[in-house]
Amino acid sequence: MQQLNNFLSTIDSYIGSAGWFPFALLGVGLFFTIYLKFPQIRYFRFAFKVVRGKFDRAGDQGDTSHFQALTTALSGTVGTGNIAGVALAVHLGGPAALFWMVVTAAIGMCTKFVEVTLSHKYREVAEDGTMAGGPMYYMKNKLNMKWLAVVFAIATVLSSFGTGNMPQINSISSALKSTFAIEPWMTGAVLSLILAFVIIGGIKRIASVTEKLVPAMAIVYFLGCFSVIFANIGNLIPSIASIFSSLFTTTAATGGFLGATVMYAFNVGVGRGLFSNEAGQGSAPIAHASAKGHEPVSEGMVAILEPFIDTIVICSITGLTLLSSGVWQEKHLNDFAVTDMSILAGHDYTDDNKAGRVALKEHLSGENPLPVFDGMLQVENGKITSNVTVIHARSLAEDIVVNESFGGAPLTGEVEISNGKPVDGSISFYGKSLIHSVPLTAIAFTKGWFGEYGQYIVSIGILLFAFSTAISWSYYGDRAMTFLWGSGSVKYYRIVYVAGFFIAAVADTTIIWTVAAIAIAVMTLPNLLGIFLLRKDMKSTIADYWKGMKEEFPDEKTPE
Repeated sequence: MQQLNNFLSTIDSYIGSAGWFPFALLGVGLFFTIYLKFPQIRYFRFAFKVVRGKFDRAGDQGDTSHFQALTTALSGTVGTGNIAGVALAVHLGGPAALFWMVVTAAIGMCTKFVEVTLSHKYREVAEDGTMAGGPMYYMKNKLNMKWLAVVFAIATVLSSFGTGNMPQINSISSALKSTFAIEPWMTGAVLSLILAFVIIGGIKRIASVTEKLVPAMAIVYFLGCFSVIFANIGNLIPSIASIFSSLFTTTAATGGFLGATVMYAFNVGVGRGLFSNEAGQGSAPIAHASAKGHEPVSEGMVAILEPFIDTIVICSITGLTLLSSGVWQEKHLNDFAVTDMSILAGHDYTDDNKAGRVALKEHLSGENPLPVFDGMLQVENGKITSNVTVIHARSLAEDIVVNESFGGAPLTGEVEISNGKPVDGSISFYGKSLIHSVPLTAIAFTKGWFGEYGQYIVSIGILLFAFSTAISWSYYGDRAMTFLWGSGSVKYYRIVYVAGFFIAAVADTTIIWTVAAIAIAVMTLPNLLGIFLLRKDMKSTIADYWKGMKEEFPDEKTPE
């Protein structure tokens, strides 16, 4: 199984994880931004009028309102990326990574506008009378490339499990176990039943749930964020300044943080930004295609708000919470993850002077790797006696204790190390180092007015954010199945989707995540190609929209 996962990871390294992939996404978004004359800015205020239903007609065809389509799409993107993804970006790239996340979202607003407009324009009515749309429909109905549509739809089904299903319940069950000591199987069982109840009702019940759930979870999460920001208000201006001061210079090494290059911060920020709002992936257009409307451009305008809310607002507030609390550059006691750990040969490395920090940073970046340890690591009563240095989470680890297992007794004996990593995964390394993802955000939330209770807000946020993502992605897979095998196949898909949700609460789903990473790239690349080929169609559709608006609402001031 590990060999298969390594093989799939190699494939992913050439597509979704390749250096050119973010530039392809940004490039298409930047092209449309210029080609359509910055619609994400010109149409921004007008989009709020559309969401409120000001220009709706009584007989508009569709299953959901504009607001319900927006919240359904938002529930698919507002997830663990907003809590864990931002923390990972700051951990890896420093404050500058936040700037690039915001820039990516600003460009992504235009990409969303285009892909949603075209998907809404070429949607169809399914056999059961519901609306069916998404990139696969414009690929089939306009580009006459059904084979490409089939590839996209299959990738969407795989992504529904690897993006919206398994990683989400895995994060929920882990968070609830660490905070409330609830066993993962119990979390999986209860939430699987709730998930089944919601998705069996189809898009109307999904939309009804998400339109209430998304605002509620945003309020809870913002309450926690602002409690930290205002409790550390003196750090707010310096935190904002650090975002811009580190843009064009190497991010300074502070505390346990070893610094980050300009390019590294850019790559991390863009990558996390794209992961957060999914602009260009083609998933959100499936939700927006269900919206009632006689003009596809109107729904495209609604989609402009999505990356703005998801990344520019929520991710920025998360980032300021992390920066103002100061926890991102502090070492904390934690159980070391093998994937984040490296054991160096020798004990001469330090992070308390510039030369040591430079040497460690260059090792982590691959510029000048330091020799790693191979052989038997000597441990006595939990303390390492061999001449080594332990790196964990891109920081120099301190106060290390080696235990026989997680939560077990201190080890006395030998630990086999191969290429700088322990061979036996059951051996536990515990100590002080930088941390990232959900644990980092949880600690940041304890630095506010709620104190230690702040971590519970993160657990609740993970529960609401991740569960809402699972709901939305079930609909994306539902519509892809409808495209591939008709409406009758949806009930079987839903059964498997709920079963997978339960299994992932207690099982290792690493290989599914790797498959999903490939599937996301297989969704994104055809979608980017398709919207680029339809650029003239997009431009003429916008022109027709404003022409119709002037005829129907002659007194309305339009931003065309």
